[in-house]
Amino acid sequence: MPPPPRPSTRTLDPGQDHPHDRHPAPDRPAAGGPAPHPTHEVTNQAPPRVDLDEYGTNLPLAEAVRTFGAGWHEPELHEIGTLVGSGRFQLDTELAHASPPALRTHDRYGNRIDEIDFHPAYHEIIGAAVAHGTHTAGWADPKPGAAVARAASFMLFTQIEPGHGCPMSMSHAVVPVLQHDPDVGRDWLPGLFSRSYDPRLVAPGSKSGLTFGMGMTEKQGGSDVRANTTRAVPLTSDPEGRAHLLTGHKWFFSAPQSDAFLVLAQAEAGLTCFLVPRVLADGTRNTVRIQRLKNKLGNKSNASSEVEFDGTWAVRVGEPGRGVPTIIEMVNHTRLDCVLGTTAGMRQSVSEAIWHARHRSAFGARLADQPAMTAVLADLALETEAATWTSLRLAHAYESGSGESEEMFRRLATAVSKYWICKRGPHHAYEALECLGGNGYTEDWPLARRYREQPVMAVWEGSGNVIALDVLRGIGRTPQSLDVFWAELETTAGASSVLDAHVGRVRRELAEDLRDPLAAQTRARASVEGMALALQASLMLRHAPAASAEAFVAARLGEGRGNQYGILPRGTDAAAIVERHVGADG
Repeated sequence: MPPPPRPSTRTLDPGQDHPHDRHPAPDRPAAGGPAPHPTHEVTNQAPPRVDLDEYGTNLPLAEAVRTFGAGWHEPELHEIGTLVGSGRFQLDTELAHASPPALRTHDRYGNRIDEIDFHPAYHEIIGAAVAHGTHTAGWADPKPGAAVARAASFMLFTQIEPGHGCPMSMSHAVVPVLQHDPDVGRDWLPGLFSRSYDPRLVAPGSKSGLTFGMGMTEKQGGSDVRANTTRAVPLTSDPEGRAHLLTGHKWFFSAPQSDAFLVLAQAEAGLTCFLVPRVLADGTRNTVRIQRLKNKLGNKSNASSEVEFDGTWAVRVGEPGRGVPTIIEMVNHTRLDCVLGTTAGMRQSVSEAIWHARHRSAFGARLADQPAMTAVLADLALETEAATWTSLRLAHAYESGSGESEEMFRRLATAVSKYWICKRGPHHAYEALECLGGNGYTEDWPLARRYREQPVMAVWEGSGNVIALDVLRGIGRTPQSLDVFWAELETTAGASSVLDAHVGRVRRELAEDLRDPLAAQTRARASVEGMALALQASLMLRHAPAASAEAFVAARLGEGRGNQYGILPRGTDAAAIVERHVGADG
């Protein structure tokens, strides 16, 4: 008898479907051949959720895009939605996460090179995102609706592959900092505005496109960046006093493969912001020694690192000693992207949960038609829709020339929303994962990866206490921002007695707490949670279908509210809410 054939060891080509997405025809016996294998037949499993237009199926996102002035961008959003919904893009996502970046500190001769190798799929993903302007399109062409258009594009890409969002977000967020310092910005902004992705490690002037990273935190300080010990010594050869040499260590250095980074260091005048190029203008590699890549819970496709500066060339950005005020504009924009990214993750989670429940049956009926499951799906959808309206309302406040009132609103509302929405992300992902049962707990479905991904948005750019206390500090510095926030809520005064009562209570308690600094800090989380829910409920009442808005208000603020998803007020048409989030092709 001949030996059995050896299993194939051929590597899967990135252009092929993933093996677990194939659906071969059932075994059929040839005439006179062996009997079929009925135990191998696959039944009652959902087909792959691929080849959909992720924008066309996301009705709340499309409505918000049009509401906030970016309807002109819809043709490209449909193009992006079709791209990220394709089987090819989803396979690239799996490959990028299954083969995370690897650090090579030295070449074979012992020369220090500090290079990071990525799977080709990662470059495909980030290249597509750059080509569609998810990094800087809102700045490159700042017409009305540009900030909302860029936000929606960013959300569609990060819905499927979140890891590349880090360098995209920081490349976006660094632009206003460089615009405020044109002496530095003129060398970097043209490359940032390019829609060409160029991953080569060469002089920035030789590249067709540029990306940025950031490094603020250090091991001894964390969020307390004023405790940074990295030192900046001015180069005497620079008559303008811009060029410095940095010495120190950064504990979290994001996207170290980028072309340049904004960092903070202690200079003669105090903590100052600097731009550190990865490669100098003459092609010499700057001294950015990557010590190691972080072994993270999630976000596996993206490189995060620790680095050492040792006589590292840098150029000052902004005024000496004003490092935190200089870089804070970048932080505000990346905090917005934390909200956008979390919301995109919620959309992926609820889409996968609904898809599974509509294609799987148990106890004689589809899961989606069984009341307990319908309630859970509807509640997950309500959470996603509230986050979507909040995300694009915030993006709208970042439009060019939006005015002082909108600037004050976004300053406070971004931190408020970042705290609450990013906190909701992990639990939302878990509940959606549970809708898939055992399948959801395996790495063959995307929700296990999403569950590990969502916490990073809550931690990045300030974890819960930092953000809540930032809200209090923001109110203290600019009390008018709180007045603008309440004015936003006044637009729906009288529309819901439940919301009116909630807003009144939050305003009274916050005013009382602000008179006692200890009480204000102790209750910071409660205050910010109350403000965030009030904003979300107001936006839902303004823009969502009445039944969805009323269900959200009652489920989050009413007397019968629960602690878990799936606890909805009596009479809620849960099936209609779910159907709204299926989309025409879902």
